[in-house]
Amino acid sequence: MSDAALDPVTLAVLNGRLEQIVDEMDATLFRSAFNPIIAEAHDASHGIYHRETGETLVQGKSGLPIFVGAMAFAVKTVIKKAAIDGDLADGDVYIFNDPWDGGTHLSDFRLVRPVFRDGAVFCWIASVGHWHDVGGAVPGNYNPAATEAWQEGFVCPPVKLYRAGEYQPDITAMLSANSRLPVSLYGDMNAQINALDLGMERLNGLLDDYGDEVIETALAALRDRAERLMRAEIALLPDGVYSAEDWLDNDGVVDEPLKLVLTITISGDEMTLDFAGSAPGCLGPVNISRATTFAACYVTMKHVFDEIPANAGAMAPIHVLIPNGSILAAEAPKPVGGYTETILRLIDLVFQAMADVAPERSNGCAYGTINALSIAGRRSDTGAPWVMFSFFGGGHGGSAESDGLQHGNAPISTATIPPLEILEAAYPVAFRQWALRADSGGPGKHRGGLGAIYEIELLEKSANVFLFGERGRTNPPGILGGGPAAGNRFRFDTDEGRNAGIPPMASKIVGVKLERGMRVRLEAPGGGGYGPVNERDPAAVQADLDAGYISADAARSAYGVEPSS
Repeated sequence: MSDAALDPVTLAVLNGRLEQIVDEMDATLFRSAFNPIIAEAHDASHGIYHRETGETLVQGKSGLPIFVGAMAFAVKTVIKKAAIDGDLADGDVYIFNDPWDGGTHLSDFRLVRPVFRDGAVFCWIASVGHWHDVGGAVPGNYNPAATEAWQEGFVCPPVKLYRAGEYQPDITAMLSANSRLPVSLYGDMNAQINALDLGMERLNGLLDDYGDEVIETALAALRDRAERLMRAEIALLPDGVYSAEDWLDNDGVVDEPLKLVLTITISGDEMTLDFAGSAPGCLGPVNISRATTFAACYVTMKHVFDEIPANAGAMAPIHVLIPNGSILAAEAPKPVGGYTETILRLIDLVFQAMADVAPERSNGCAYGTINALSIAGRRSDTGAPWVMFSFFGGGHGGSAESDGLQHGNAPISTATIPPLEILEAAYPVAFRQWALRADSGGPGKHRGGLGAIYEIELLEKSANVFLFGERGRTNPPGILGGGPAAGNRFRFDTDEGRNAGIPPMASKIVGVKLERGMRVRLEAPGGGGYGPVNERDPAAVQADLDAGYISADAARSAYGVEPSS
């Protein structure tokens, strides 16, 4: 059946049905996972993938966009393994977290399953979710001092959790034995299996309703349309070469800044993203794999071209050049636990470079770090381990249309910040402050959004604290004359007093000791400003002052506006 044989209405209906299948898989996992990072923050994703190439065919609207590109590599890894082993069967489910071959970091576990029709693979479905704890030296697995992957957690290559539909309990036993929180691990794994089961049921129902040939034609047509739309969008941009550079604070081990460079070349209806000049692979865990770099590029393109459908066709006209041996092409056993920090910087690079190409499509840089914070210890009454792992929000950059979003989540995802009520109910902590951070947004014609202040008190006898963050030394830049936002700031109580402790690496620290009643204080960055500061309406400056978003000193020094009495 040709593309022409599918009328637009039928194609739209099938697209909606396919997306609904994946959305239901997302919802199933979110409702049934044990771990708040999946259940509340939605750090997970599902998709449908091509039977031969592993390319993304359909992506849900609720899952994390960063997983879209990476999961295509993960499915391709399984396809290669199945071909070598020669034992692929209906009912097989592969499980793995290999971060260098189709992965992101060790916390993200992938379950990949073939969809058989009439004895042959029609496509693949897959689930990925961030598990609460997978071993390693740091509870929650964000270890900023790691110099090899085994210090971040256990590595699981692609193995069969189900063989021809038969569950392999030895695999689960091995995984559980390596986690501080085996019950959480078991619950999350089964929630992902349930999501795959639902996906199989819904997809087979769709195929039975319309026929395999019709659905295959629709999938090909949707990919082709995404490519055509992307090419049309790129063709509207001026040809040329545009570049930007930015920095990571350090790698958590060696306290030296790490440079990242992007050169964008636009020629006709094609675009090249070249990262030549970026730092070589480093000792600490801010390296990322090629798959992760590609996935980050996909996310950035979806920010710039937000109307393009989410499938592999969107990246067909975009060429990604990643230098061998660089921080963006990590291979085993390089640590990659802090991949989130590096891909956020890649997104910042695109925003900065695109400001010179299409300023109406760009914005000031967002706060640029997830601030992965772990507080862990043992319950005084039972001795059971507990691990509070969470990430936190910050300000987004100003845009051509408005000021930046206040206290949003990182632009790598559609995840949400876990509610403090959930965290306080699950762990022996109390949030003494959760508030917007005044003066943190970058000044500009359109101000950057504000970051946030989180102050957390320990209610248990003792605990250890670990932070993996960024933007402690290089503040989020503004664009087109907009100013930078306030940088990241972390403090913790010591015997010397409240907030007396300062991380020597600015944004990263391991093994902070807390006793009952002691606190940690995280002040997240804001977003960069957009446009010249002197073009901001003085009335908007006064409104910010009245709302407490900026101080009187900032109104004078940043905007030259004397506050009214």
